[in-house]
Amino acid sequence: MVEEINNGYKHIIPLQIRFNDVDKFGHVNNTIYFQFYDTAKTDYIATVCKDVDWERLAIVVVKIEADFISQIKGNNHIAGRTRITKIGNKSFHLEQDIIDADTQEVKSHCTSIMVLYDLEHQQTIPLPDEWRQAINNYEGLK
Repeated sequence: MVEEINNGYKHIIPLQIRFNDVDKFGHVNNTIYFQFYDTAKTDYIATVCKDVDWERLAIVVVKIEADFISQIKGNNHIAGRTRITKIGNKSFHLEQDIIDADTQEVKSHCTSIMVLYDLEHQQTIPLPDEWRQAINNYEGLK
């Protein structure tokens, strides 16, 4: 039942709307959606890929597309859903929704391609085998 409600997403995190996220019309500013997506992505990686060295590694967006479906208002209870749908050598495809946690209405949908970036050497690097295995197991990918 939970799987049906979440449309195949296994990772969901509640998100907090702050006072300064809301414009004078009572809507969350579109730029804030990307902060929500980033928070959900980071929590997903920390949950699925254990022992990430955030001092050495970064996950960098190389392509992003977002659909703003319905306004988020300051009093909404929202959550971020995240899943990885495809893994390449140095990249992975991420799919995310921001939803109304009470009604399950999708407020925004985002797809992105991410790469793993070595901060010390300033270059992209292949995804570790441990990450691949953890993501495949979590998402049920091949």
